[in-house]
Amino acid sequence: MNDGAKPPAEAGPRSTRERLGAVLGRKAEALSPWVLRRTLRELQHIIDPTVSEVEGGRRAAGVAGWYARATPEQRRDCWLLMSEQFAPDPAAIHAAREAYESALGTDDEAQAEVHLRRAIMAPRTRLLQRFAAFPEGVRFLVDMRAELLPQLRSNKRLAALDAELQELFSTWFDVGFLELQRISWDSPASLVEKLIKYEAVHDIRGWADAKNRLDEDRRCYGFFHPRLPGEPLIFVEVALLQELAGSIPPLLDEEAEAADLRKATTAIFYSISNTQRGLRGVSFGDSLIKRVVETLHAEFPQLKTFATLSPIPGFRAWLGKHAEALLAALPARTRTALARELAPAELSAPALLAALDGVAGVNEKSLLARWLLGAAARYLALEQDEGGRPLDAVARFHLGNGARVERLNWLADPSPKGLRQSHGVMVNYLYDLKRLDKHRAQFAQGKVPMASAIQSLLD
Repeated sequence: MNDGAKPPAEAGPRSTRERLGAVLGRKAEALSPWVLRRTLRELQHIIDPTVSEVEGGRRAAGVAGWYARATPEQRRDCWLLMSEQFAPDPAAIHAAREAYESALGTDDEAQAEVHLRRAIMAPRTRLLQRFAAFPEGVRFLVDMRAELLPQLRSNKRLAALDAELQELFSTWFDVGFLELQRISWDSPASLVEKLIKYEAVHDIRGWADAKNRLDEDRRCYGFFHPRLPGEPLIFVEVALLQELAGSIPPLLDEEAEAADLRKATTAIFYSISNTQRGLRGVSFGDSLIKRVVETLHAEFPQLKTFATLSPIPGFRAWLGKHAEALLAALPARTRTALARELAPAELSAPALLAALDGVAGVNEKSLLARWLLGAAARYLALEQDEGGRPLDAVARFHLGNGARVERLNWLADPSPKGLRQSHGVMVNYLYDLKRLDKHRAQFAQGKVPMASAIQSLLD
């Protein structure tokens, strides 16, 4: 009989602990309580202290085999088990901390610290180390984190697992374990294919484009790890020229004549691409640049200038939000001159931005061009995020490594991507080898090192 009453609403998502103790599952849950308990037992068997590293790795490989066949929802349940059921023991941490505090200043202090360190170490660490023990284990963990990362914002319960993976990767992928290799047209085709696949700055349009970037008058280097053979972790593309590059099309021109390496004085880093999303937060780009500079200098002692030709990815979006404020801050005389140049009925931020939609036809010496370059200089040199760092991620990378903002280049990237990112503007970061430490110190104090040409755009 239906009395019109609504059935009780199903409660919110159950915790992993509640699901492990349940009898029945729910429709929204990927693994039933029974399968969840069985999966937990299999994970616990991996770190059984009575089995060897080899056997633990074999058991981990078995779980990895199941994981490869699992649905995304089932994998998420596996992550939750790793994150929540392999945490450190709070009682053990509390006892070890009290013992350490009592031992401070005594002969037992060092031993008490050892016990505290062991108590803080989560069983999760051991679990992940066992996964790394089988031949494809490191690849498995890197791919697992790449899949996990997009879920962090919506599921904070996975934060512990992510932090553990990043901490381990920072050790396993320390630059001391990485090998710098040159990638050339003579490299295996499989490696060149990965270069094409992973290029993130300027898309490689095909094999002819790849050949152009790998020819004898160019250099491409990557960092490799012994547990990921044939897989570059990060790579940099370099053009050897006689002057600072101010535009990307000549560097990508497949029909251009090869440069005379005997006359090259300038190394331009025009593309740096990370290839493994699962290694996000593990920094080795700065070490790559240092190693490449050393390698290039050894091969070409005449090189005097090391610089980049870099994109400004977030500039156009930032400009769209702040154009009105930038316009209001202009002196009245400049606003009048801009209005005369653009000839709108009334000078406004929308009119300025609309004019920039046709940037390809704008004269580099026009007031509009100077206004845009001045805004770009402000974006790179003055605008900061909540942590007091430059808004632009590429700027943060190079400035943090000791470079300075050297020059802004008008319509340097006229490709659809370049126009979409920055109205075509690109920037040179200069690595002055004699002033790297000075620039790092300056940047650490919240000041962006910049050339006089950039400063003039801000005045």
